[in-house]
Amino acid sequence: MEKVESLNFIETIVEEDIKNNKNNGVVLTRFPPEPNGYLHIGHTKAICINFELAKKYGGKTNLRFDDTNPTTEDTEFVENIKKDIKWLGFDWDDREYFASDYFGQLYEFAVTLIKKGLAYVDDSTAEEIAELKGTPTKPGEDSPFRSRSIEENLDLFEKMKNGDFPDGAKVLRAKIDMKHSNMLMRDPLIYRIKHETHHRTGDDWCIYPMYDFAHGQSDSVEGITYSLCSLEFIHHRPLYNWFIENLEIFPSRQIEFARMNVAFMITSKRKLLKLVENNLVTGWDDPRMPTIAGMRRRGYPAAALRTFCDKVGVAKRDNLIEIELLESCVRDELNQITARVMGVLNPLKVTITNFPDDKVEEMEAVNNPGDESMGTRIIPFSKTLFIEREDFMEDPPKKFFRLGPDRTVRLKNGFIITCNEVVKDDNGEIVELKCSYYPDSRSGSDTSGVKAKGVLHWVSAAHAVPVEVRNYGRLFTDETPLSHEDKDFMEFFNKESLEINTTALVEPSLKNAKIGDRFQFMRKGYFCLDIDSTPDKLIFNHTMNLKSSWKK
Repeated sequence: MEKVESLNFIETIVEEDIKNNKNNGVVLTRFPPEPNGYLHIGHTKAICINFELAKKYGGKTNLRFDDTNPTTEDTEFVENIKKDIKWLGFDWDDREYFASDYFGQLYEFAVTLIKKGLAYVDDSTAEEIAELKGTPTKPGEDSPFRSRSIEENLDLFEKMKNGDFPDGAKVLRAKIDMKHSNMLMRDPLIYRIKHETHHRTGDDWCIYPMYDFAHGQSDSVEGITYSLCSLEFIHHRPLYNWFIENLEIFPSRQIEFARMNVAFMITSKRKLLKLVENNLVTGWDDPRMPTIAGMRRRGYPAAALRTFCDKVGVAKRDNLIEIELLESCVRDELNQITARVMGVLNPLKVTITNFPDDKVEEMEAVNNPGDESMGTRIIPFSKTLFIEREDFMEDPPKKFFRLGPDRTVRLKNGFIITCNEVVKDDNGEIVELKCSYYPDSRSGSDTSGVKAKGVLHWVSAAHAVPVEVRNYGRLFTDETPLSHEDKDFMEFFNKESLEINTTALVEPSLKNAKIGDRFQFMRKGYFCLDIDSTPDKLIFNHTMNLKSSWKK
């Protein structure tokens, strides 16, 4: 029986349009970020939806920067946004645009509305405009400047463009309906005065279009057939359509989908900026941040984020997605692509008393049991080793299958050892284990007949590389830090979300690791080499544990 493909609601709309030859079957989407911060987990979903929908139906996706607010925008953000999209695996080819490309056209669109009697210059202050707008239960009132003549409005708007007025002195508003049930339709602002230098147009303009005016018209200029956006813009759609209809321009269609709300994460660039400005994180790419750059730096693979978006799906209603789903996608991907190496995070010295002092055995180890193409590596084995401190107990319980006095374990890819003596310092702290090994128990050619229930990871003391390990917890202590009306989200910032370990040791093969390389430290978790690393100091970010250990 042939499997019937399940379509999401956007795909259903597109297929119906193609069937009816709407727009000649063309599917052209766009991803329109504002360059005022780094992209976050929510943008990941929007990127995947736009690019993958277009690809599925033989269409294309434009990248268009919504750069209509020179106060908050920067070229740094533009470059990082492009880097993030390409890292996720998507490309806009030569279709890179900016809303600022259309400033001249948008100005003419505004003039057209004025000439039609559908826009006017208002001298009211922001407070007066807000007061006259009314409330959801109280109709708005007309501005005293609403009845200005077309000629006066054209003259004033041109003077606004020419810089004759200071910031805030005047705005251009659409003339729609001050009693409309949708507050956004109550004569919304179209242009405001900002004597600010723009990151692309410099000082060519001192008036800038509002988002609701620039967005839909930019879509139309580019011939975008589907303007896909998150659910909070559903109330903007009537205004989006009003501008298109009254300007008589290409009818792009806005469709809204549920935004990506992930537990313990926030997706407000304004609030993420607050964390950066208050130095609670090291920057937009801090590995604790829900930004794409932060997740990449922490070690999340791009494929895992795409899989996560696919599993979440495209819905019409907002819901809270468990962060454990994201982490499981990351784990599944890392399990396939990472080399297994040995790293000891909290070292305990082990001396093998019957191993020759100057002897070094070279042990061959498989890099990834699930992928033979990843090959093998050589690990040195010597008289003095380090194991994980938690892998030894002086008085172990019955089901503790690790090392204890007179207990026997296998060292991974090495030999079987038995603990014969525990050495303590003056404070009673265990500082060394003296063990003996079985020379004929070498891994892969064991003829000793010795039984060892546990297998431990280790590093050779003479060859181990000291590294710094940065362990990360949830950035917030509450799964929905923005949901508390009586509390600031900053109250839920997890002050213990970063822990730095300077005692860790790793096997010598990691000396050749490159920035961004990911590894599975056997039995400890997944780690990624951080950008702060230098040849003399390797720094590994803890991406996540091998298994979920989160407890609410």
